[in-house]
Amino acid sequence: MNTALNVNVVHESEAQRQHARVKLPGKIRFLGANRETIEQRLIDVSAGGFSFASGKPIVQQGSYHRGKLLFQLDSLGLAMDVEFQVRNLDPETGRTGCHFHGLGAREIATLRQLITSHLSGELVTVGDVICTLQRDNFTKARKGKGLAQQTALERLRAVSFSLAIFVVGLGAFGLILKQLYDLYFVTHAESGMVSVAGMQVTMPREGTVQSLVGPDGLVAKGAPIASFSSSMLEMLKGHLNEEQLNPANVEKLFTRQMQGTLTSPCDCKVVAQRVANGQYASKGEVIFELLPRDAAAAVEARFPYRDFAKVKPGTPVSFSVPGEEQPRRGKILSSALQDEGLSSDIRVIIQPEQPLDSTLAGQPVEVVIDRGPSYDWLINKAVTAGL
Repeated sequence: MNTALNVNVVHESEAQRQHARVKLPGKIRFLGANRETIEQRLIDVSAGGFSFASGKPIVQQGSYHRGKLLFQLDSLGLAMDVEFQVRNLDPETGRTGCHFHGLGAREIATLRQLITSHLSGELVTVGDVICTLQRDNFTKARKGKGLAQQTALERLRAVSFSLAIFVVGLGAFGLILKQLYDLYFVTHAESGMVSVAGMQVTMPREGTVQSLVGPDGLVAKGAPIASFSSSMLEMLKGHLNEEQLNPANVEKLFTRQMQGTLTSPCDCKVVAQRVANGQYASKGEVIFELLPRDAAAAVEARFPYRDFAKVKPGTPVSFSVPGEEQPRRGKILSSALQDEGLSSDIRVIIQPEQPLDSTLAGQPVEVVIDRGPSYDWLINKAVTAGL
């Protein structure tokens, strides 16, 4: 005969859903509604509760009480502190059914020992109870339900949770790999910027300056960019003899002003005016810094000296310009110490593979040297094979 396995059966020692009621001799002692001591003989008892008969109702249904369960073992008495609730009440016979609340592990183990021994016909001794209390009588209950008992929503939820854990773990693993790759194969510059070889306009004579550059700062080659005013004495200095340098003549020459114009040497953009309008400037002082509009832009970067072997000329690099999604590539043209003499930084000049707009001059860039394994040969081989 084939017997199908019933997977829905749960043992009472696992979930306490089934309780064997036995007529175990004992008493229950508790305080009544008026604080009087009530002691009644038990009708039956189980791991979940007990019942007693008082002839007439002495408690109310649903009320909570605290008391002691009293059992006689050999010549000694066993008392257990319990909390219980009245669950059912027979008003004719006074039979009262109670349910345990907050029963501890030691109390449960003792009750099970008494009930099991009574059902098997064994005599319960004090030593048996002490031995029971000394060992661990409980284990963790099995959680969850079998796959056949789960609904479609529960299965979907379980699969989604497992997939989410897998994705999080995969992402964490990828992040760790990326950090290890950056640590061993990638070198980052401490700073970088787009640079263009600029030009300077200096003051030809001592005097004051007035800018003629428009708001956009753009000037054409040969166009006036500023006017200056200088005294006649400054112009003739070194060309006057002693007779001409009398006080009256010097005063007269000093009061006379000569106007001049500074012109742009290229099609440029004025990036800085070093002397403010109306301010006095000495001869040879830089007035304007110009940036040629058709000049080729390069990238300057600064690396720590410990990366000396990684910033050799010809080394390929990649750099990111603000506002551009894809990084650009280039190679190192030259490297030198940041300052004259000993320095802890190395300054490198990078030539981009694609021309950079000179209007990006001064923009910060992120420069990276990637020395990791290259898969270009694999891609080229696949393209050659026609894949």
